[in-house]
Amino acid sequence: MTVSLAANSLSSVKLLNLDHVAIAVHDLDAVLAGYRSRYNVEPLYRETIEEQGVEEAMIPVGGSFVQLLQPLGPETSVGKFLSKNGEGLHHVAYAVASIDEALEHLEADGARLIDREPRSGGRGTRIAFVHPGDLGGTLIELVELGDG
Repeated sequence: MTVSLAANSLSSVKLLNLDHVAIAVHDLDAVLAGYRSRYNVEPLYRETIEEQGVEEAMIPVGGSFVQLLQPLGPETSVGKFLSKNGEGLHHVAYAVASIDEALEHLEADGARLIDREPRSGGRGTRIAFVHPGDLGGTLIELVELGDG
């Protein structure tokens, strides 16, 4: 009975896939060289996202990605994260069918949202963040994939 209720309450926010695990780094080129050397992988995407203050590289792993994030400056959110925590896990991102429906559901459920409106992400995605203090102590990103 509890399982059925939980499933119904999450119907508009169903997590479709683990989209990516993000790792904050000081030197993107150096870390990419290490991934190439040690794990024989190449990024599928690499781009600068000014709005978020990062340069990112997306390394495909199965049906998901490892996202390496280098801040564009110390005042960006990733820059502040690095100065406080050092390099390491920054957030976990889940794919959702509709970011608008997911945000509406989460807000109605009392989730602690960082973004109440979606913003543009890499790869033509729409994204939004849920505060790490909301659930389990980890920053969560919701990702709605674009058309292309």
